[in-house]
Amino acid sequence: MTALLSVPAPGTRAHRRAAGGKSAERPEQDAAAAAPCFAGAVSRHGRGQRPLVRHARAGGRDVVRRQELLRVRGRSVAWVPPLLLLVAIAVADYHTIGEFRMISWIVLVPGIAAALCGVWGTALFAVVSLVTYVVADSAWPHEYRAGRGDFVLVALGGVLAVLACAIRVRDEHRALHLRDVTDTIRRTVLRPLPPGWGGLDHSGVYLTADAHARVGGDFYDIQPGPHGTRVLVGDVQGKGLGAVEAAAALLGTFREAAYHEADLATVAERLETRMIRHRGHTVALGRSDGDRFATAVLLAFPDDERQAVDVLLFGHEPPLAVGPGGVRTLSSGAGLPLGCRELAPGPPETRRWHVSDDETVLLVTDGVTEARDGAGSFYRLADEVSRAVAEDPGVAEPARLAAFVRDGTLRHGGGHLADDTTVFAVRRAPTHRRPGSEAPEGGRLRS
Repeated sequence: MTALLSVPAPGTRAHRRAAGGKSAERPEQDAAAAAPCFAGAVSRHGRGQRPLVRHARAGGRDVVRRQELLRVRGRSVAWVPPLLLLVAIAVADYHTIGEFRMISWIVLVPGIAAALCGVWGTALFAVVSLVTYVVADSAWPHEYRAGRGDFVLVALGGVLAVLACAIRVRDEHRALHLRDVTDTIRRTVLRPLPPGWGGLDHSGVYLTADAHARVGGDFYDIQPGPHGTRVLVGDVQGKGLGAVEAAAALLGTFREAAYHEADLATVAERLETRMIRHRGHTVALGRSDGDRFATAVLLAFPDDERQAVDVLLFGHEPPLAVGPGGVRTLSSGAGLPLGCRELAPGPPETRRWHVSDDETVLLVTDGVTEARDGAGSFYRLADEVSRAVAEDPGVAEPARLAAFVRDGTLRHGGGHLADDTTVFAVRRAPTHRRPGSEAPEGGRLRS
């Protein structure tokens, strides 16, 4: 798929470590290194490439990580630490003198088990610890025995450990369930894109500024159809579930309109109408976010001209054409954001650009262009990409280009993300077959 959507929060040492010192020379390794450090996802698909998806971990990341660390060759070893502690305490108590007893420390064993094992495993260690205490204490002469007080302490510690373990397991199940729900939401909003979808090699990076979110207000998609392949990348104003709702509404309309409508301006009009309708629905619900808008860039790769791309902007940063010959801006005038039709009626201007087969169209959201360093300077995207392509023309390939921009953005910001960040790179695939573009028999479109 293409991008897609936690872990150390932006700004932590782990986050900064992933941001610095990376090279786009090996994007697969870069993606593997970066993905666990951001609330987003990385993917690239091109000809002959296997899908690579790295999802940053959100609510359940600690649960999954702990489960992975406590397994060796697929088998759980969570029981090993509490067992070793139990044996160590028993042996130490056997070798101590009568005035100093260590057997009471065995109350720690169920506590360790509660943090690592399941409920039944913790209960077993609680019972074994109590039995071990009784046996070890009984082996000493009466005047050196720890007595009933420590027996009650060990028994009570075991009961509390089992209760604590039950609460932990319940919370872990809840976190994993929440993660499944957010994964489903993310796949609904930012659906996986197959390799070569719409006859395009594509690669995307999606990072959310919120370390606990798995999807935000940025959105993107590729929709092939009988009239060519259309690409949409955008950014909904604001944050939270309201931004996600607006992004989902726009993507749903795009997927239908981009397939059915022959004219790109009509697709743009459908998107504008959908944003207005969504705002009206939000206002009717009495919510305070009924004034949202969205910036976006709409591309069309026509079937009748392979080396051409139509560009339509809704107040968004214009795309860049990146190739061995350098970097150029594909602008189409200053269109207003989606949802602002009353300020300037009519769709924005559509402009057709010539794009050679070795050029990649690069689209980003403001998380890239507004990234700042410690001195407050913005990230100079075009300059950085131009320099990289001049040194190595292979950087213009979609996968390497997306990885380069991602690493450069994070390095420039010192690992901090002030806003959701999307990097999307597309180019015509070497073959012109466009999966998903076939029209139904008889030339009629499915509704």
